[in-house]
Amino acid sequence: MKCTQFYPVIMTASVTETADFYVRNFRFKKMFDSDWYVHLQSAEDEKVNIAILDGHHETIPESGRGYVSGMLINFEIEDVDAEFERAKKNGLPILLSLRDEPFGQRHFITRDPSGVMIDIIKPIPPSEEFLAQFAPEAVAN
Repeated sequence: MKCTQFYPVIMTASVTETADFYVRNFRFKKMFDSDWYVHLQSAEDEKVNIAILDGHHETIPESGRGYVSGMLINFEIEDVDAEFERAKKNGLPILLSLRDEPFGQRHFITRDPSGVMIDIIKPIPPSEEFLAQFAPEAVAN
C-alpha cells in the first residue's frame, strides 16, 4: 500500500469549537468546513493535516460511533519555549508544564476542547541511558 496522506481524525460532539481551537492556537486553516466535518491544514506545512468529525455522523459505522478517548497527538516544532509562552498567554490548559525528558524531548502537554491531549515537542539529545535504545539513523549527529 502506498499511502498518499496520513492524518488523525478527531471524533467529537463539538466540531466547530474543536476546529476553531486548532485554527486559533496552532495555525491551521480550514480546507473543508461543514457542520459535521472540518479538514484542517497547517498554514506552515501543507503535509500536516487534522480532521474534526462529528462522532455520530452517518458515514461512521454504527459500531464505531462515539467520541475520542485516550488520544495524544504530537507536534514536533523548533521553538517549544516560545510556543509554551504563547499557550499560557492564550489560556490553554497546561496539563504538563514545560520540561526536559531524558529520552530526548523538551515538551509540554495541553488539551483541546474534545479532550485530546496535545504534546508540543522539541527533540533534544537523549541521555546516555536512552541513547542505546535508538536506531542509529534516528539519532542526529
